[in-house]
Amino acid sequence: MNILIANDDGVLAPGIQALAQALRPLGRVVIVAPESERSGFSSALTLDRPLKPVQIAEDVWAINGTPADCVYLSMNGLFDFEFDLVVSGINSGANLGDDVLYSGTVGAAFEGRLMKLPAVAVSMSGPDVRSYTQPEQYAVAAQWVHDFIAAGLPVLPQRHILNINIPDIAEIKGAKVTYQGRKSQSKPITSHVDPRGRQVYWIGLSGESVAEQKEGLNGIESDFFAVANGFISITPIQMDATNYEILNTLSAQLSK
Repeated sequence: MNILIANDDGVLAPGIQALAQALRPLGRVVIVAPESERSGFSSALTLDRPLKPVQIAEDVWAINGTPADCVYLSMNGLFDFEFDLVVSGINSGANLGDDVLYSGTVGAAFEGRLMKLPAVAVSMSGPDVRSYTQPEQYAVAAQWVHDFIAAGLPVLPQRHILNINIPDIAEIKGAKVTYQGRKSQSKPITSHVDPRGRQVYWIGLSGESVAEQKEGLNGIESDFFAVANGFISITPIQMDATNYEILNTLSAQLSK
């Protein structure tokens, strides 16, 4: 099996190194990732300049582009062989609820799914994760991903991926299939004046998860609820954002 690994934290990030090491027993693992952090790029492709893949080690490539660029190039001529699976991560920080809209980790996985390959986005959630610098700090999460893939990935409909969030805790209670939760409005921007007297702005942090009852949606809990209670969250998400429930109603309204 040929496994393509990408991320949005950069080719040298400890999460992607831990993931590659854990998955090598399953087949050939190739890392193709941005040369530096590209968080928040979602599924963006670089169209205004050429991309320059640079091989920095055996089966490790850095690209001056986005996470989706890395997968797109890998599937369209960068290599003379085909991949069987795309795994994006392990992201330094959670990708839960509405944040999947912005996530480069999720964007890279979706690019693989658009190429009709099984694709998984993996993130690790915890208050200290963003300060981790060593692959060993991601080892438990990476081994879980190995075991999950080795057991056989579930079959998903076309243009779907699995978005997995693993809590960084001493004892994980298990894994749950979840639905994508919701966040409250993001915190406001902050404004500063830089040393040259120019007004600059920082985008506010993400909002908090919207509170929900334990039973969740038809007995299925949200990704937020599962992770907060010590479970790995496995959420099937799709590219098709059409609201089919209101198509007929909306069509009737607009035809009047």
